[in-house]
Amino acid sequence: MGVDLQRRKAVMGRSIKLGKCVCNPLKPCPCPEFREHNVCACAGEKMPQPTGPVALTRHVRKAGCASKIGQANLLRILGNLPPVDDPNVLVGMAAGDDAGVYRLSDGRCLVQTVDVFTPCVDDAYLFGQIAAANSLSDCYAMGAKPLTALSVMCFPIETLDGEQMRQMLLGGMDKLREAGCALLGGHSVNDEEVKCGFAITGLLENESAVERGKAQAGDALVLTKPLGTGVLSFAAQMGRLSAGWQNEVGRSMATLNKDAAELMVQHGAHACTDVTGFGLAGHLIEMARGSGVCAEVTLERLPVFAPVADCIQQGVFGGAVEKNMEYAMGWVHGSESDNNVILFDPQTSGGLLIALPQEKSEALVNDLHKRGHDATAVIGRVTTPNAERAAGTLWVCGDALENLIGESAGGLLPAAPENKTKTGEQKMTENVSCCAGGNAEPAASCCSGTAAPDSAAPALFMDFMKSANAPGALDAKTKKLLAIALSVTQKCDPCLRVHLNAAVKMGITRAEIDEAAWMGIAFGGAPCMMFYQAISKEVWE
Repeated sequence: MGVDLQRRKAVMGRSIKLGKCVCNPLKPCPCPEFREHNVCACAGEKMPQPTGPVALTRHVRKAGCASKIGQANLLRILGNLPPVDDPNVLVGMAAGDDAGVYRLSDGRCLVQTVDVFTPCVDDAYLFGQIAAANSLSDCYAMGAKPLTALSVMCFPIETLDGEQMRQMLLGGMDKLREAGCALLGGHSVNDEEVKCGFAITGLLENESAVERGKAQAGDALVLTKPLGTGVLSFAAQMGRLSAGWQNEVGRSMATLNKDAAELMVQHGAHACTDVTGFGLAGHLIEMARGSGVCAEVTLERLPVFAPVADCIQQGVFGGAVEKNMEYAMGWVHGSESDNNVILFDPQTSGGLLIALPQEKSEALVNDLHKRGHDATAVIGRVTTPNAERAAGTLWVCGDALENLIGESAGGLLPAAPENKTKTGEQKMTENVSCCAGGNAEPAASCCSGTAAPDSAAPALFMDFMKSANAPGALDAKTKKLLAIALSVTQKCDPCLRVHLNAAVKMGITRAEIDEAAWMGIAFGGAPCMMFYQAISKEVWE
């Protein structure tokens, strides 16, 4: 497209006079894009756009439901909003359920929900299908029939070809059509990050919604899809997941929960929620708290995509796991297995988590298997609170992931070779402070007060570190335990290793070291606990 110099001159002239870009006041004029590419977006000019397939996940920071606001922050914000005082609102914000329920004059009820997130797959059409399936799930979790939808789209129209946006909407429309739900229209925003979702309106023939907070002691817990979409989406973003497995996970996320919704109602489900961004633990804890019961799951029973076990072992999972963990860990007890990561993995378009009478659970699982939902499994049970198990808590049994779905061989690809060449600045940084450097264990710790012979650290700093670590008003043992606690709080890998090894040589017991570490964990939270457990396990072994 040719450049309209007159239009450019007019727009840029006004921007320069104002001292800011008229399209984006956060930028100067001329803006960086104009200086680098001679393109003025304000004048209707466009950057050269990629043609052909575009890897959508390369255009977002966090994939899928991992892009959502964390549970702790969300609850704190929503808790400060005023209540909605309307007798026809049967389920609203206060309940925090999957969808809202509004009673109509004829006794029927509207069920309404909205869900929007970033791409979790690279293919635009498939992402649209997944976005629709995910949005419909909240309606299905209430046992309702979806009727209509409105699309919500954020798209960087100036940098990506609009064909990608069309493909997303086409995928969503096809999936909505499969659900018997009509797309009426929607809303779009020019945004730097791709996002897609749908607002869904469904219908209940009466007021018998399957609410999240109605689980009963003695119920079985059934999960209808495999876990691990968050872990594998992160692996795909890092280029570590095979193409075959990307397709397999994509198919699972695009599968409707329609069959599960229909069958759970037939089998008398007491409660249900769909497992999405808060992870299995987060959603199950909310079910237990709202119902005044306890929940128990067994790791060996959880249906999990096969490559997830390798991902957990190699630490290939995103930061959203730790955010979910920070909120939920206070209610999770029992197993301390590394495989607990799967409990906190944010799912995108996950399955339904259903609480129903124990005697009906096997029939529900069998019926879903007959319809092709082979991963459906009983994963645990609902129990009565007692002196040892408070209401709202989740108890985890077992330590292994055994119900693996698919073949793990070749699923997780090896990491790309590291660039071993280091700049002089990197070397100097490693010598001055391990806390600012990489993950490899240095020759000496910045906290130990010693440095490698070729250290570039200032002598005064090293003298200070020696003095700070030397016995004084506090003896050497106390200072070493303090150093361990601080290393845990700061999550400094090299420092913790150095101090743990030094403590062992000093004769400090494992119990004393663990107690010091837990002081650090008390200040740093669940991520510090996971960090300490991983490092100490290596050191003690």
